[in-house]
Amino acid sequence: MSRRRKALHRSILPDPRYKSTLVTELVGVVLKEGKKTIAERIVYTALDELNKKMEGSESALEKFEKCLENIKPRLEVKTRRVGGANYQVPMEVAPDRAKALALRWLLDAARKRSESNMATRLAAELLAAKNSEGNAVRKKNETHKMAEANKAFAHFRW
Repeated sequence: MSRRRKALHRSILPDPRYKSTLVTELVGVVLKEGKKTIAERIVYTALDELNKKMEGSESALEKFEKCLENIKPRLEVKTRRVGGANYQVPMEVAPDRAKALALRWLLDAARKRSESNMATRLAAELLAAKNSEGNAVRKKNETHKMAEANKAFAHFRW
């Protein structure tokens, strides 16, 4: 991380099907070895499957956003060195970082699942996240428990 100046925030173009920057970010996380068309196909197929499996009147994009809200962390711990000792200090998570962590955890959990292809794995993990279960939500809960356990060091926050 540079100490000279803040990093420039790049604007993200919305994806062609849903006109959403969030879907574009998910495609970017799924992306491997620069194969964007394959990543887009995986994401769109997963969102279509999610839309079929979840009943309701909302669009696939709204369902995806609700699933992501269940994964986003509110608190995390950061290491601070104070007087020769390292403390795990609970901090609130910035919205951009929360979204990035949620997408990363979602993909990690989906990759570890045992379904036949990546699109069905991603759809299954999104469905689990909608019901507040699954490995991505478990990761969020672990992060919150860690922050809660280290609440005594909150005064080291700066």
